[in-house]
Amino acid sequence: MSKLATSMAAQRRLGLGIKLVITVLTALYALYPVAWVLSAALDPANSLVNQSLIPRNATLDNFARLVNDPQHPFVLWLWNSIKVSGISAVIIVALTALAAYSFSRLRYRGRRAGLLAILLVQLFPNTLALVSLFLLLKQVGNIIPWLGLNTHGGLILIYSGGALGFNTWLMKGYFDTIPHELDEAALIDGATHFQVFRHILLPLVRPILAVIGILSFIGTYSDFLLARVMLKSTENYTLAVGMTLFIRGQYTREWGVFAAAALIGALPIVLIFLVLQRQLIGGLSRGAVKG
Repeated sequence: MSKLATSMAAQRRLGLGIKLVITVLTALYALYPVAWVLSAALDPANSLVNQSLIPRNATLDNFARLVNDPQHPFVLWLWNSIKVSGISAVIIVALTALAAYSFSRLRYRGRRAGLLAILLVQLFPNTLALVSLFLLLKQVGNIIPWLGLNTHGGLILIYSGGALGFNTWLMKGYFDTIPHELDEAALIDGATHFQVFRHILLPLVRPILAVIGILSFIGTYSDFLLARVMLKSTENYTLAVGMTLFIRGQYTREWGVFAAAALIGALPIVLIFLVLQRQLIGGLSRGAVKG
């Protein structure tokens, strides 16, 4: 009996050791590029030529340049990205919740066709709509200037509309897992559909609301293509667009400053994961189990 227990303990230790080795290797694989970015940010040469993993004469000058350079308002770009992404995420969550409730709980003509249309639109890549979106914002800007080209309002409008399709399907599936008897009991007691939505269903779908909000924020925060096409003035640039100015010089490319900007720009995403990781993991896992 003791030999069997010893053998099982040895197998557990072996399994734990293998898992630990795999975890360490995975962490090194993920952190290796980050180490090179950090090295470039601390390198006073401000170049990728002859760069080493441990820079000589490491300095914080590249980080100071981000704050003190009036031609490249890094702090303003960072704020623009946080503002646009935050507002877009709130709008996406609100509209997605309303649309998903409608498709899941209400029965009306065109409901099924609407769901299929949303799914069909998602099959086409966003790049196919760049020209159409550009012309759309140009026309909208003639009527409502703050929703036109080179405005954060116009960019938020595009982000909010483009994210509704997939997120609506995702949240509808979550709504479908909630028993309809809850709605029926509330309606019998005299509640309206909005009261059922607000006071009964929303508290039950908070995990998926958090997931959609986090993923929407990250997706818009890191977007480059749409922001590059729609924004023209430097002061309106988001972080992803503004950072390219550091490496678009005709004769010089400030890779060290670019690396420093990338590190600081990643902090909001890291903080979101650290603070909301339970909601993110919980929402995804519950959705997988319920679905």
